[in-house]
Amino acid sequence: MHSPTDLANWRAEVQALPSWLRRSIGTASELSTVQQIVKQRQIHTICEEGRCPNRGECYSQKTASFLLMGPTCTRSCGFCQVDKGHAPMPLDPQEPQKVAEAVALLGLQYVVLTAVARDDLEDGGAGYFVATIAAIRAVNPQTQVEVLTPDFWSGKDARQQQQQRIATVVGVKPACYNHNVETVARLQDRVRRGAKYQRSLDVLGYVKELDRSIPTKSGLMLGHGETEAEIIETLQDLRSIDCDRVTLGQYMRPSLEHLPVVKYWTPAEFDRLGEIARELGFNHVRSAPLVRSSYHAGE
Repeated sequence: MHSPTDLANWRAEVQALPSWLRRSIGTASELSTVQQIVKQRQIHTICEEGRCPNRGECYSQKTASFLLMGPTCTRSCGFCQVDKGHAPMPLDPQEPQKVAEAVALLGLQYVVLTAVARDDLEDGGAGYFVATIAAIRAVNPQTQVEVLTPDFWSGKDARQQQQQRIATVVGVKPACYNHNVETVARLQDRVRRGAKYQRSLDVLGYVKELDRSIPTKSGLMLGHGETEAEIIETLQDLRSIDCDRVTLGQYMRPSLEHLPVVKYWTPAEFDRLGEIARELGFNHVRSAPLVRSSYHAGE
């Protein structure tokens, strides 16, 4: 229970957001069409669950990011707005087909499939990624599908089991394999509870070992107290495993239960970091305050 002072401070924090972090989320028609189709099928998008500020723009450009296996995560990251802290929902065996129907109805040309971490599942949810990709391709084979997966590490497995799960998804050749490191190495324990920096690098590195033709991608949310030098070091670590694409965006505190923002990076600073990323060899870079993992993914 938060005190009146806490709530007053929270309201002041929201009102004090820098001007470059304020933008329209899109027209009512762009949002309602997607929301209606998704709600009718009882499926989820990370666009809505994460309250992405770009969802209206993405919907209008015929892209969307679906959240598989329910809205409840088995991890408890300090920055993420996705539901957590209680038992996840049972799997819906019809979910892959429902997502495919939504893709067809919305005429989506590029789809990102992500998921909550499901450490409770035998395969970590890898099979659901595969089933959903197959369902989408059966309905609309022209639609490209990118995956944004968890690390597929349940905490009790050997590395071999994790690699088997990654290989399951790589085997269906997604248009891009994304897995986010989210923050710099020093801040991992505070920001990504239950995840490890090197483990995330290993996910992306193993994808390249399995199939070098699949582009890999990762992203960071800035504002947790990282330095520019640490960000550059992280970009270098990603390039060392041949990560092709990167996104850099500003962390915005969703509620009093989440980690506070340490710094708001300016648009000019994001531009500079984007240029550094390009100089390091990334072939697709999105670096701006409101950028999120799937922003302009179809490009």
